[in-house]
Amino acid sequence: MDDFKATEERLQRLWAPWRIEYIRHSRDTDCVFCSAPAGDDDESALVLHRGQWNFIMMNAFPYSPGHLMVAPFRHTAELESITREESIEHQELVRLGVALLKRAAHPDGFNIGLNLGRVAGAGFDHHLHTHIVPRWLGDTNFMPVLFNTRVMSESLSSMYQRLKDALE
Repeated sequence: MDDFKATEERLQRLWAPWRIEYIRHSRDTDCVFCSAPAGDDDESALVLHRGQWNFIMMNAFPYSPGHLMVAPFRHTAELESITREESIEHQELVRLGVALLKRAAHPDGFNIGLNLGRVAGAGFDHHLHTHIVPRWLGDTNFMPVLFNTRVMSESLSSMYQRLKDALE
């Protein structure tokens, strides 16, 4: 028990400088789902694939390596406002995202879903997007349970390249 207490005390001051980007980004007035596909550098914006009405991008602040998001190009937060064509393509890109992750990362399962509204857990509640979170057996350890800290086992750039290769 003394070892656990000593570890807990050390981890109360866990150095996580990458979190400042999330904090700064969450205060930005720009919508990441509008600005990411508007640029011409898909890799730096983490955009993997563009459809006619929707696109797939990597989450810059993932729950697990390979965490993807599918979003419409059109800025909307309302699920019922997307057209039939947008909805069909959105689901097709979710399916493509799952297939890419299976080819590139071989997860054991997935969490897939929408968080509609801030109260429902949406970090970006002003632009509709579907999360595709790959999961592996044993991918959750004591860090998130005890210290609300996630450990990423692969860099964004490495996973981006593996997913782009799987797309081609």
